[in-house]
Amino acid sequence: MSIKKVTQHPTQNEGLIFERSQGGRVGYRLPKLDVPITEDILPAELRRDDDLEGVPEVSEVDVVRHFTRISTWNYSIDLGMYPLGSCTMKYNSRLNEKTARIGGFANLHPLAPEEESQGALELIYKLQEDLCEITGLPGISLQPAAGAQGEMTGVMLIRAFLDHRDGEASKDRRVMLIPESAHGTNPASAAMSGFKVKTIRATADGLTDMAHLRELCSEGGVAGLMLTNPNTCGIFETDIKEICETIHAAGGLVYMDGANMNALVGIARPGDMGVDVIHLNLHKTFSTPHGGGGPGCGPCLCSADLAPFLPTPKIEKDGERYHLNYDYPGSIGRVKAFYGNFGMMVRALSYIYTHGNDGLKEATEVAVLNARYVSNALKEAYDKPFESDCMHEAIFSHKNQSKKGVVTLDIAKRLIDYGFHPMTVYFPLVVEGAMLIEPTESVGRADLDAFIEAMIDIDREAQEDPQLVINAPHSTRIGRLDEATAARKPVLRWKPDMETLSTAA
Repeated sequence: MSIKKVTQHPTQNEGLIFERSQGGRVGYRLPKLDVPITEDILPAELRRDDDLEGVPEVSEVDVVRHFTRISTWNYSIDLGMYPLGSCTMKYNSRLNEKTARIGGFANLHPLAPEEESQGALELIYKLQEDLCEITGLPGISLQPAAGAQGEMTGVMLIRAFLDHRDGEASKDRRVMLIPESAHGTNPASAAMSGFKVKTIRATADGLTDMAHLRELCSEGGVAGLMLTNPNTCGIFETDIKEICETIHAAGGLVYMDGANMNALVGIARPGDMGVDVIHLNLHKTFSTPHGGGGPGCGPCLCSADLAPFLPTPKIEKDGERYHLNYDYPGSIGRVKAFYGNFGMMVRALSYIYTHGNDGLKEATEVAVLNARYVSNALKEAYDKPFESDCMHEAIFSHKNQSKKGVVTLDIAKRLIDYGFHPMTVYFPLVVEGAMLIEPTESVGRADLDAFIEAMIDIDREAQEDPQLVINAPHSTRIGRLDEATAARKPVLRWKPDMETLSTAA
């Protein structure tokens, strides 16, 4: 029986670790058991009785090389840009990681008493002060562990404020207005907080339809508005002050999704626009790690009127001492154990201090400049649905390419062959075949030009050889997947092919 050939150099066809197994190879040696294996030590019900035929027999170097080869398949921010619109995947500065590893911060026990935690409490307090200044809102909680949780905290503050202000009558004020281009978490947070969602139409310019907003307000029962600004089309809501005044006149409050604050920091403050509540994504705007399921941090900020309802404890300063204050009877209570994810706060403050006032403003300006550079460079090849100048992200549709049968997903997959992570696709839903591109401020001119060149080349391929794009990617280990089936029916167990694998001892 032949032995299956094992490739010995880096390749996209790296086999499974089971396929590299050869009888007799070991990567470790355990001491000999000094006790007998008996039924008491390993009961029968705990022993495997399935068809798994042992673990791979491999040496240490086999294991190291195998997983190192696989690691080269991963795309990361250290390899290249992530043009994901709405997600703001900026480079995480290594200095921030270094500060987060300072022993006094990294090794602080969450149950340490206040008198032994003054340095950490001071850091959190200073971050609070900076974020309040940046947003123009005086109330803050750093407790929420992610943007979505910070968003829900903000909606819960609105609910608590209305219940306190209106008493029994607040039950008739349960309508939350949300633009049709909103993030999916917005209606979810509203529904989970007991509100009914009504959708606001967008204009042909990609902005909130003021006439429709007034019409919905006139129907009564408005608790508030959940708005992203710049909105999810990457366009600044120029009517923002009028929008806030309209909602306030109807008796409601304005929540702003801070996902796109990377376009505003140092330039404009939501509090000055009339916004009552906002959440921030520290991973999007202040360079903390993004992805991997956390830990995250989604601060919630609010006006002075809503501050009494913020989660407790609050970190406050009394003279030269910092302390945790639980004495807020109107608080919505805890939303996260302890005080949130402290390591993210260290990184965010490091980012703010590194940049300073002028640096934060410059980062915002460069983020907008980069997006407009991409928008202008691609407007001839790709359909630009809105005439307005974009802010920090550019939006296109597949209208030009779809005439040849090439759609947004094909373009995204083909980008992989050019060495780029795809942009955000099919979002926002208000644009058919949407491609949302956000380069952020951490991408230089050379990388922008390379990305633009790749996109223009893909457009040319779509016109001249559509199947080349439709069948992409061509350079990856696995081609176009049936992603729905892969998610619903994953194959989680490897079974050896006895006709091709050796059973050599």
